[in-house]
Amino acid sequence: MTNQLAMIKKDTVDVVAKKVKEFQESGELHFPAFYSPENAMKSAWLILQNTQDRNKRPALEVCTKDSIANALLDMVVQGLNPTKKQGYFIVYGNQLTFQRSYFGTMAVTKRVAKAKSIDAAVIYDGDTVDYEIINGRIANLKHKQQFGNIDKEKIMGAYATIVLPEGEVYIELMTIAEIRQAWSKAQFWSKGQDKEKEGSTHDEFKQEMAKKTVINRACKKFLNSSDDESVMMKHINKEDEEIEAQQEIDENANGEVLDMEFDEVTEEPKQVEEPKEEPAEEQESQEESEEKQSALEMEFVDEEPKNNGAPF
Repeated sequence: MTNQLAMIKKDTVDVVAKKVKEFQESGELHFPAFYSPENAMKSAWLILQNTQDRNKRPALEVCTKDSIANALLDMVVQGLNPTKKQGYFIVYGNQLTFQRSYFGTMAVTKRVAKAKSIDAAVIYDGDTVDYEIINGRIANLKHKQQFGNIDKEKIMGAYATIVLPEGEVYIELMTIAEIRQAWSKAQFWSKGQDKEKEGSTHDEFKQEMAKKTVINRACKKFLNSSDDESVMMKHINKEDEEIEAQQEIDENANGEVLDMEFDEVTEEPKQVEEPKEEPAEEQESQEESEEKQSALEMEFVDEEPKNNGAPF
């Protein structure tokens, strides 16, 4: 097995390292000051050795070498590191893909837009919100909130702010109806369902899920309007296109990944043990599994038409 891993590493990690060096020498690729592609690939390689598909088979055994190399290249070109929860490796059949997380999307947006900060807040019933519409954009938003208003059952909406280099502030605002419409494209959302299932991830962590959704929509607009000719943007767009296509075959995916700013869910991505076959709880466990898988993939479908069986 050691020799087999060494061969796979030679045909993937070493090939990617060489390609990245070529991009750097030609001036096509520039990394953040404190980003080390070598360290990122070492971290990724360690994670890949423990990554499995849905049937508990090692990703390095079932996935093609080309797809492994491409997944590593997608990660490095975007300047991301999986140990910082900026992305995850997901197995689809015999293909390995790298998918940005919530944190990864923010990191890439900061690079592309040179944003100083990206933040979000939730609006509750009883809050006061005032803003202007200038040239079709929300401006001068003022949000006043009483501590007693904070209640996940009384969320009215959420907004994200991206502060740009010259001090300009971009604001994305969504009502709770728009947020639920985004969630409704996920696999866990049943036909005819109009709110979160009690006890589900989107119910228990509704505030964070709402902030995540509005931040991703704000970031997506910046990424979509950026220069498509750079090596980094080509890989960003390639990844997003592949994710949308893979949603139609997500039943073959390995990941049950949830990235939020909570201690309970910021552990290193691992394969969650499949629920034991207990007839009374089997259906509920499957629904929870689907929702967790959709939590990652939801980041990329908040404005796209609902796929057949497609899945924060």
